[in-house]
Amino acid sequence: MWSDDYEALSNNDKNEFRRLCNYLLSHTYLVRDVYRPDKQWTEPGNDYRTASRLFACMRDYFFYTGWRLERDEDYGVISLTNEFDSNRMRADRFTTLFLYTCRLIYEEKREMSGSRNIVRTDTGEIVEKMRFLGLLDKGRTTQKERIDAQRTLAHFNIIQKTDNSAWNAEGNGILILPSILSIITNQGINDMMVELERQDDSE
Repeated sequence: MWSDDYEALSNNDKNEFRRLCNYLLSHTYLVRDVYRPDKQWTEPGNDYRTASRLFACMRDYFFYTGWRLERDEDYGVISLTNEFDSNRMRADRFTTLFLYTCRLIYEEKREMSGSRNIVRTDTGEIVEKMRFLGLLDKGRTTQKERIDAQRTLAHFNIIQKTDNSAWNAEGNGILILPSILSIITNQGINDMMVELERQDDSE
């Protein structure tokens, strides 16, 4: 039982267990490699290391409450999925399209660079890609849409800023994290491209 494993933990690990469980309930994803803007490099995060050490106990705990905790060591992602649709977050249309565009850029750039995990881009490139794909209403987007979309995806550890400044509607350097592979599969990308082709044909 998970409770027996939990009781066997030290007081410090019990506190970390509670903190990380709450973090995952709020953020869904926890990534291993975290960019440090002050050092301008990526390094393994302590939270991922601790969650990996406590993973079995956390996984069993979440199982009993209707959640599925999974870990992908190849990409360095821990993800928490709810089994009931009532607990899923509903994104607005622009954020959803922004997310899909990030996924396209992630696939294109990691193939070109040979990178498996993190892909570097910026707000301007993402918006321009959306414009090229015909995803923007009348080819335009508002500052609020861009900022809200970026904040939402950053909250769920799908993207990360490359600096410590606030999210800027004019643009930020962005890292697309491998957690994006969990939220949009290759099949999801294929389905999106088919839908875009249908829209072009109808027009």
